[in-house]
Amino acid sequence: MSDYKYSIEAKNVNKIFFKKNQEVKALLDFSISIKRGTIHGLLGPNGAGKSTFINILGGLVKKNSGEVNICGINIDKNIKLSKFKIGIVPQELNIDPFFSPAELLELQAGLYGVPKRERKTEEILENLKLTDQRNAYARTLSGGMRRRLLIGKALVHNPEIIILDEPTAGVDIDIRASVWNYIKKISNEGRTICLTTHYLEEAENLCDNISIINYGRKIIEGSKTELLNIISTKSVSFVLEKNLMIPSELNQFNPHLKDGILKMNYDKNKTNIKKIIDILIRNKIEFKEINTLEGDLEDVFLKVVNNNVRTNKNNI
Repeated sequence: MSDYKYSIEAKNVNKIFFKKNQEVKALLDFSISIKRGTIHGLLGPNGAGKSTFINILGGLVKKNSGEVNICGINIDKNIKLSKFKIGIVPQELNIDPFFSPAELLELQAGLYGVPKRERKTEEILENLKLTDQRNAYARTLSGGMRRRLLIGKALVHNPEIIILDEPTAGVDIDIRASVWNYIKKISNEGRTICLTTHYLEEAENLCDNISIINYGRKIIEGSKTELLNIISTKSVSFVLEKNLMIPSELNQFNPHLKDGILKMNYDKNKTNIKKIIDILIRNKIEFKEINTLEGDLEDVFLKVVNNNVRTNKNNI
């Protein structure tokens, strides 16, 4: 492998489509740097520009301007080599219905020029739990099985980067967990993974770093920890021994008492739960249980996207 820091690096990429003589700006000065060996989430609402960017990486869409490097290789100067560095799992279930999974993996490996002795068809089928279906017609596979087969097709040439566009869409909970485990496995082998997903739980479970895109622009990027810190509000509830008057010292935390449960919100950057507990103790309020709730990635996503929507409306 060549020496490079970012597996994918895009600078000021622009793409404009024309539909019915009207300009559609799919990407606007879009820049992103995906670190080598990480799992990077590319999140955004429908129509944000995620698939357009993936199609540019795969050579299916030609950008209007900007620069894109894959494993340090400029896609305009060496498109063939750059395409060999990536494996793309598309969102659409585009599989030939008259081939079996084993045949499709062998065919895909042949298209990439992988010698027969170096092919890993059986290993891929086993890891994706498709061994029992290896000789079945693809048309007989369930949606989840087809999704896993697409992942397998993207892996046949042992690419350095895997791009997953909605990798678990239409997959049941058990299979989703096995796909997650497999994604983590290939990441631990040193591959870089970029995934788009509508399951915020999936991004939170898998990703090291996350970019959120809307209206063709990147609106925020950072590590999962950095993004979660955007939501500083935490909730805490105390199951009380008995109902009591709420002391005025707790008013700053917007207290709410119902059915023996005292709920409050506080800013974790300004205070901590110990301060609240100390107030309860001073006022001789006894409790038998504490529960806390912190903001998750879904809260972050909704906050930054909604702020971006308001900004765009104001600029119209």
